[in-house]
Amino acid sequence: MSGGPQAEKIRTLFNTIAGDYDRLNHLLSLGIDRTWRKRALSEILPASKVLDVACGTGDFSLEIAGRCVRRAIPCAITGLDLSEGMLAVMREKVARAGYADGTFDCVTIAFGIRNFEHREQALREILRVLKPGGRLVILELSVPATPVLRAFYNLYFTHILPLIGGWISGDKAAYRYLPASVLKFPGKEEWMGIMRSCGYAEVRHKAYTLGICRQYVGVRPASLPLTESEGTRE
Repeated sequence: MSGGPQAEKIRTLFNTIAGDYDRLNHLLSLGIDRTWRKRALSEILPASKVLDVACGTGDFSLEIAGRCVRRAIPCAITGLDLSEGMLAVMREKVARAGYADGTFDCVTIAFGIRNFEHREQALREILRVLKPGGRLVILELSVPATPVLRAFYNLYFTHILPLIGGWISGDKAAYRYLPASVLKFPGKEEWMGIMRSCGYAEVRHKAYTLGICRQYVGVRPASLPLTESEGTRE
């Protein structure tokens, strides 16, 4: 069970660096990635059923679960990891788990959507499993808009990060891919347009830390037409 060649390449890459991934994330972001996740929780909770796509080692899933426990919010959290074949296996897992159309109150993707080979298909599949009125909350790294900051950011991302990441993990190729994937990801207006074209309503954006991280939120409209699978479901 696997996606295309690109999906297999990404899966192998993340499997290789999995052991060092958390430590490097926190080190290279100076711990700010934890703050970004906490800020996103206000868009996610309260929700009784959350699907965390591209959950990786579970940082965001555990952050959501911890907040639920501290506030006594009943919530079931399901995590799917993109490194396991990306979209193709994601769909198979969703089907095996019996997720009907309109299952989840909220779907989250923290720093993973840029790794999808077929992003529009992923967005439509996520829309399918959201309840009417349910939210998709995306956190993704981004290029700052300010020219001076962008210049320093590009220097760090294309030279310093691969050096440090490669030294710690032993995989320089992985830490050349990671910054390149951020630089190639669509800008905020283009990405919000893609979300709207895939059926999301009330699409909005928020920048964190001078635009180094961006949060995108989209809602499944209550009036969204039934899919073929929904229409045939008894």
